[in-house]
Amino acid sequence: MPHMLIGYARVSTHEQTLTLQQDALEKAGCEKIFTDKVSGTKAERKGLTEALSHLRAGDTLVVWRLDRLGRSLRHLIDTITALDERGVGFKSLTENIDTTTSGGKLVFHIFGALAEFEREIIRERTQAGLASARSRGKVGGRPKALTPKEVQILRNMANDPSLTIADICKTLGIGRTTFYRYVKVGEKEH
Repeated sequence: MPHMLIGYARVSTHEQTLTLQQDALEKAGCEKIFTDKVSGTKAERKGLTEALSHLRAGDTLVVWRLDRLGRSLRHLIDTITALDERGVGFKSLTENIDTTTSGGKLVFHIFGALAEFEREIIRERTQAGLASARSRGKVGGRPKALTPKEVQILRNMANDPSLTIADICKTLGIGRTTFYRYVKVGEKEH
């Protein structure tokens, strides 16, 4: 079976139409184009999911511009890396990036190095911030979900066979994860 160019186009609600992207993708030789209209912060992108599942080794995913594919640099890199592992190429028309060429692969590796560099800087800042806070007597991290008194109430309720875990969680306004953090699994059966 011949290798295919598969297009993916996405617009958000404030943009008018998909026509500009679709025209560019067709002109680039895409045989099939998947689309998404994303409204607000809804992250559901059925078109992208369909496009990714349609791709086979040797195919190339084509987008009009890099930001059509990734929500962030990290997401973009992860997606293109996953494609590469499947033997699928990636092409962005506006930035003229094509991972099926050696030049495109190089650009992509530079992106990856920059994302890694950014992550390292964030990690170092976080560590420095935590060290600074500790030196001032503050403790970093997430605050405890329950006070010692609330933990005692939770454990007393957990020992009551007439109460279900769902009842206890609802009464105390906690999730099951928090429940299990304070109550050993064997103590409460349902």
